[in-house]
Amino acid sequence: MKLFRTACLCGLLLAGTGARAQLRLPGLPLSLPQQIGPLDTRGLLADPLRALPDTRALRLDRVAELLRQHAALLEPDPRGAPVLRGRILALDASPAGLAAAADLGLEVERRVTLEPLALTLTVLRVPTGVATAGALEALRARDPAGGYDFDHVYTESGAASTGGPAGAGAAARVGLIDGGVAADHPVFARAHITRWGCPQPHPSRHGTQVAALLVGSAPPFRGGAPDRELYAADIYCDDPAGGAADRIAAALGWLARQRVGVVNLSVVGPPNLLLERAVAAMVKRGHLLVAAAGNDGPAAAPLYPASYPGVVGITAVDRRGRPLPEAARGPQVMFAAPGNQMVSADPGGGFAAVRGTSFAAPVVAALLAPMLPAPDPEGARSAIARLAASAERRPGIDGYGVVGMALRTDPEAVR
Repeated sequence: MKLFRTACLCGLLLAGTGARAQLRLPGLPLSLPQQIGPLDTRGLLADPLRALPDTRALRLDRVAELLRQHAALLEPDPRGAPVLRGRILALDASPAGLAAAADLGLEVERRVTLEPLALTLTVLRVPTGVATAGALEALRARDPAGGYDFDHVYTESGAASTGGPAGAGAAARVGLIDGGVAADHPVFARAHITRWGCPQPHPSRHGTQVAALLVGSAPPFRGGAPDRELYAADIYCDDPAGGAADRIAAALGWLARQRVGVVNLSVVGPPNLLLERAVAAMVKRGHLLVAAAGNDGPAAAPLYPASYPGVVGITAVDRRGRPLPEAARGPQVMFAAPGNQMVSADPGGGFAAVRGTSFAAPVVAALLAPMLPAPDPEGARSAIARLAASAERRPGIDGYGVVGMALRTDPEAVR
């Protein structure tokens, strides 16, 4: 169980292959054209194991499509994960490291300081015609003490949602790192949303559904922390190169400056040095980062940021509290929450069915938000302990157990 553990250039070009920045598993087509109206639930209550898609294969197929469609912007790293083409991230680069980069022909694109996280990021541009992986390997060899990595692109962890009767009491602020939120949806009529990340709003289905599960309310639908203040960082901005590690780190820095105690991240991807250090800095400051564990299956390799030490990793269960067959399991899981046979807000104005760990995560974030209105290390530990005390242990569930079962809005409720 995881609880605050302390976690000459070759000219070979890597073939790029691409798709859209915000990947989603195919959701059930139950969105409505009206603002709040009936929901067709025919077939929704059938056996969830019948015709269940291979969600890991779907995610990997969509990553491949992302790379194919946007080969000019993206390329695969040696493991096949999407990264921004020709870009290397240098953390707290020393003068010697920058000199080594210049000797290798790398150019400084920009330098930023994430002040609340005490991180300095230098973005290096790889010359045209030089493989990013080769440049990274050469730079690491020239400066082994430095911190260098790809700029990995992170994708939404799947189509799922959680809505439900409301959680705990005191005034709550909660953070969201995801796609854009359709703030004009009726479920947000009484919610206050502070945006970050894009010059203008770019509402997305995934971001709207996760946000509704956090702070939405429009009877009979009710999110876990309704009518509360939401600090929503859009890391995609409808950009095919959106969701990169430096965008997530910048969003974490913004939420740190706003002193938002609990942050939901329903995004998944590979390990990345910048993301690891940004997450560690947030955990040290006393923030609770609640992250979806992913839908690649119970035996799949860990996905990040859910698997970093101190992150509250979330898996999903069905309405009977049984693990979803596609939901991740393992030591990275701290809690399980409902992620099946439930609805959330659809950007078109109605409701849509959702499934997966993406939307189990905001259930847990909504439960924790009133317990930790601002970052505080001791308060964070106390919030986890309080929620753990209420969790129900069930067979096959890792971590502390299942929470938030009452926070599921059944499709039948909105027929």
